[in-house]
Amino acid sequence: MKHLTTRRASARYLLPGIAFALLFLAGLLLPLEANAQSSVRPPEDATTSIAPPGPPLQGGVQGTESDADIWRDIRQGEVGYVPIPDKSAGLMIQSQGEDWRLYRNGPMNDYLGYAMLATIVLLALFFAIRGRIKVEHGMSGIKIKRFSTLERMSHWLMALSFITLGISGLNFTFGRSFVLPVIGKDLFGPLSGFLKATHNYTAFAFMVGLVLAFVLWIVHNIPDRTDLNWLAKGGGLIGKSNHPPARKFNAGQKLIFWGVMLLGLSVSVSGWALLFPFEHHLFTSTFALLGNIGIDVPAILGLPEPPYTAIQEQQFNSAWHGIIAVVMICLVLAHIYIGTIGMQGAYDAMGSGEVDLNWAREHHSLWVEEVMAKKTERSPPAPAE
Repeated sequence: MKHLTTRRASARYLLPGIAFALLFLAGLLLPLEANAQSSVRPPEDATTSIAPPGPPLQGGVQGTESDADIWRDIRQGEVGYVPIPDKSAGLMIQSQGEDWRLYRNGPMNDYLGYAMLATIVLLALFFAIRGRIKVEHGMSGIKIKRFSTLERMSHWLMALSFITLGISGLNFTFGRSFVLPVIGKDLFGPLSGFLKATHNYTAFAFMVGLVLAFVLWIVHNIPDRTDLNWLAKGGGLIGKSNHPPARKFNAGQKLIFWGVMLLGLSVSVSGWALLFPFEHHLFTSTFALLGNIGIDVPAILGLPEPPYTAIQEQQFNSAWHGIIAVVMICLVLAHIYIGTIGMQGAYDAMGSGEVDLNWAREHHSLWVEEVMAKKTERSPPAPAE
């Protein structure tokens, strides 16, 4: 009886305790459920801070549209929002790089290749029609000094360095298309790396040779009236017994000299900018300077308006460097042709520094007269009998 009374008393206090615990748990769970529902379906007038300030995002922050639109814009170079001061960080993909790659590997390489091929074909046709230009009166066996050791050294320094630059540069442009299929990837990779380093260091030798040649020969390459006569007669290259008078350098050689000097300077400047990227803004400055005198180069060529980014400057430098280099290659091919198989006795000028007297009289008669006059002045008078 006593135990039954004790149990009834315990139940009397236990039931209210259980009820209180259930009410307490309900008070905890109801707010959580309300919050969960509000996170899924916020009120229509509620505001959210999910979307950052700035231009609206395509596709919506809730993902109601396809993400393909977003990635298409990114691929095309659209600049997105970034909360940092450097707004260029909003550019995930520099789409101009793809445009540049397609241009470089497409039309640019095609036209440069056509230009070199056309030069070789024209020289071959000229040789087939005209043949080798020979000394009409034959070699006399008498030598006359044409170039000093220093002059020949500067010439060969510039010539050999340019040939090295040309070979290594053409590998950059056409190596993947013509060299790689022949020698394979295992050899092409190390070879290209070696040629790249060779190209970079040989460039300085070319610049030194260019400066030396300019200093040594500028005085002999000032245009004069004799050049007009030489050009009018085609330099004696067509027909026989038609050699116009010329000084140490004829009009054709002067054109080559100034072409090499100006093109060499241009290719050196653009090459320097490629060696030290992101430090120069040559095209932005040049186009602005030309724009001040009324020449809108970007509008003429269909280019974007300056100022240009560092990457765009490098793309312009690379294109200009390649184009000018190929123009120089075509010019040098003509020079090599006339100095070797194209004309008898011409190579001796840079080979030994001495040329045959008859050759000199036919191609540089005015220069021979000057040399002979100086020798007469220096020679002592004959003793009286």
